[in-house]
Amino acid sequence: MQGRTRIILGVDAGTTSVKTVAFDLDGRIVGVSRSSVRVLRGDDGRAEADMDHIWDAAAATISAVVEEIGDAEIVAMGVTGQGDGAWLVDADGRPVRNAALWLDGRANERLETWTADGRASAVHDATGSPLFAGALPLLIEELDAAEPGVRARTATPLNCKDWLRFRLTGVRATDPSEASRTYLDTATGRYSETLFGVLGQEGMRERLAPVLDPQSIAGHVEPAVAASLGLPPGLPVVTGMVDTAAAGVGLGVIDDGRGYAILGTTGLVGVNHSSRAEVRTSSSIVLATGRGTQVLESQAPMTGTPNLDWVRATLGFDDADWTVIEEQAVAVPPGSGGVIYLPYGSPSGERAPFHDPDASASWLGMSVTTSTGQLLRSVYEGLAYGLRECIETLGLEGPLLVCGGGSDSDLLCAILADVAARDIVRQDEPEVGARGVATLAMAAVGLADDLTDAARRLAPATSVFRPDQARVALYDDAYALFLATRDALRPHWPGLRRLREHALTQGR
Repeated sequence: MQGRTRIILGVDAGTTSVKTVAFDLDGRIVGVSRSSVRVLRGDDGRAEADMDHIWDAAAATISAVVEEIGDAEIVAMGVTGQGDGAWLVDADGRPVRNAALWLDGRANERLETWTADGRASAVHDATGSPLFAGALPLLIEELDAAEPGVRARTATPLNCKDWLRFRLTGVRATDPSEASRTYLDTATGRYSETLFGVLGQEGMRERLAPVLDPQSIAGHVEPAVAASLGLPPGLPVVTGMVDTAAAGVGLGVIDDGRGYAILGTTGLVGVNHSSRAEVRTSSSIVLATGRGTQVLESQAPMTGTPNLDWVRATLGFDDADWTVIEEQAVAVPPGSGGVIYLPYGSPSGERAPFHDPDASASWLGMSVTTSTGQLLRSVYEGLAYGLRECIETLGLEGPLLVCGGGSDSDLLCAILADVAARDIVRQDEPEVGARGVATLAMAAVGLADDLTDAARRLAPATSVFRPDQARVALYDDAYALFLATRDALRPHWPGLRRLREHALTQGR
């Protein structure tokens, strides 16, 4: 008689949605549930989340998937989620206040002060990453200054996934990838005792959660929680990783030298190094993976899929399917008739592979004969040029694995293959972050020989986009023009921003 299907659950809590995905041991998705969550914004730059609301959303998706898979045997689970921010928990396990998210901007002025007095450099020296306004060391001071007593009431600062795992298991813990964005010395894998002193935050050391191996079992689902969600009591829950690092595991990027890209609302290009000594640039985000001294170095450009959403709306294709839209772009030869698009459409400017808050998008090379298809294709090409710059900054070689909503576009993947002159490998199944923590969980409970074996077992089929050498040569020339025109315009970006801000002021 055939036994029950064994299932691993992966929970992925993003900024605007939470999902739970059920995988069988061959990597097939057998159940999915999603729930939207709210970002609470304010004119002061705040971007927050109600921590109980996030838990309720996660709990609802877990329960829905449990019901969907019926009598299947759930053997393990993992949780990943958005990184950074301040998810503060008191001694009783309750939220101290709403979570301040990674995109919270209230600490921008404090960041300027820390940059001027050297504290930002101290954070960079310890962690290997540039400090930004949504990081815990800044946010804890910003929140405590605005709401005295916040720090005193905080027993443990967690991250999003750690909060959800705590609600499941009652265990307060984090992992190296999350700790890398707070006080972790990514060269040693331990919290930097020196950094606490430089920042004047010695009292934070005793509050920080233990840093556990990402593929260790952090805890087990408590009986009351299990009963309410339909989970087996005592179900093992793996420690997990932040979403960007979990995506790498979900793509099977485990070994040193392997790279991948996330083509989403913002981009990410990452590569694993054997140690922090191999990190190539000071603008990179550096995360310890928990696999010995290995670190993930990544560039996270703002040049993502909102550029495509913008051109779709601007050219009047709001009601058209993406397949129909891309047919026009596919019909245009590479080079878009001499039109180049600079993809710096984020109002926040650009952060990688260069930092410029005044960066802005532009079309160049247009004439009265420029077609809609050429404008469309130029945006896809502009995104690919921006990604190539990140790839070259990191020194990536060989095939590039991709995921994220933008990778659903065959056109974008094909153009990227030609622009980057390498194979682009796309998983045919979605939910890469959830697959990543399911992979960690599979290794943790001994259902695979090791993490590499678990990644192989859970890997879905892939599509490969191969470069065409004639197009590679053309795009080499176009990429050089992209960089040259970008650099020529860059001195004028501050003036263009002033004009935009003036127009906004006059329009109020």
